Amino acid sequence: MTSPDALLPSLAEIESAAAVVYQSFHATAQYRWATLCNRLGMDMWVKHENHTPVGAFKIRGGLTYFDQLAKTGRMPAEVISATRGNHGQSVGWAARQHGVKATIVVPRGNSVEKNNAMRSLGVHLVEHGDDFQASREFAMQLARDRSAHMVPSFHPHLLRGVSTLYWELLRAVPDLDVLLVPIGQGSGAASAIAARNALGLGTRIIGVISAHATTYADSMAAGHVVEAPVSTVLADGMACRVADDIALRVLSSGLEEVVKVTDEEVAQAMRWLYEDTHNVAEGAGAAALAAAHQVQGRLAGRKIGIALTGGNVDAGVLSKILA
Repeated sequence: MTSPDALLPSLAEIESAAAVVYQSFHATAQYRWATLCNRLGMDMWVKHENHTPVGAFKIRGGLTYFDQLAKTGRMPAEVISATRGNHGQSVGWAARQHGVKATIVVPRGNSVEKNNAMRSLGVHLVEHGDDFQASREFAMQLARDRSAHMVPSFHPHLLRGVSTLYWELLRAVPDLDVLLVPIGQGSGAASAIAARNALGLGTRIIGVISAHATTYADSMAAGHVVEAPVSTVLADGMACRVADDIALRVLSSGLEEVVKVTDEEVAQAMRWLYEDTHNVAEGAGAAALAAAHQVQGRLAGRKIGIALTGGNVDAGVLSKILA
């Protein structure tokens, strides 16, 4: 069986991916916000992935995934994928760039504004199922029926692009003691491990999951994929019912631990990010901060890195949280 490290991009592959990403936008900023540091009692650095062209980190993976299709001469006429929003925007952005038709499946009741953002990129949106897993399974069947290319949520070509996020952060602040990374389908956390390993650093990485979507914590404890119900209403980017088996192997090997955060803790972190940095965070985008607060007794005085992984929260949801 292939070792977990062999599944991750090398430093040369991450650097090559950065050249692809930077054709569309520059490296995002990371700031040490004094008010946030004072609030938590730690040296906190925030990487602002909410400032990418789609308002989330996922675009990096879409760019490198489609670049690889182009390089191998296997660009399809149509791609299909499933999402709660940010992966779909990533696919939509890259598909439009390459002149490819994109169909994205979302669950019923998905974020109105994320749906609108995907449509604005030319995506044909299909609503199916009550959660991401149901949408994913339908998208896979749709791809088979149409002989279209299914873009997964976790894949080495996606990891190369997403790894540039944490490669940028760790190059800018190489003496970080701890990275806290949210886990949805696993590409973000796996990419943090890849960047840390590629740069030869000793940074500890703590995974963060929703307490209302525990498949990765349950699967790590069991040593195999365990399906878990999803009930989060706020952290939609982390609302996964079934862990990816390859991602599970990587995360089990590379994470220090996994912290569970409730919707209430996430809402509080969203408020703090707005109050202390005047940046808008969606639920998953604030999860790492929520986890940092939960374990602040153990991290006090340490140098901590988090990514505000996305700012795509519906205005009505945000207004209620801030109120």
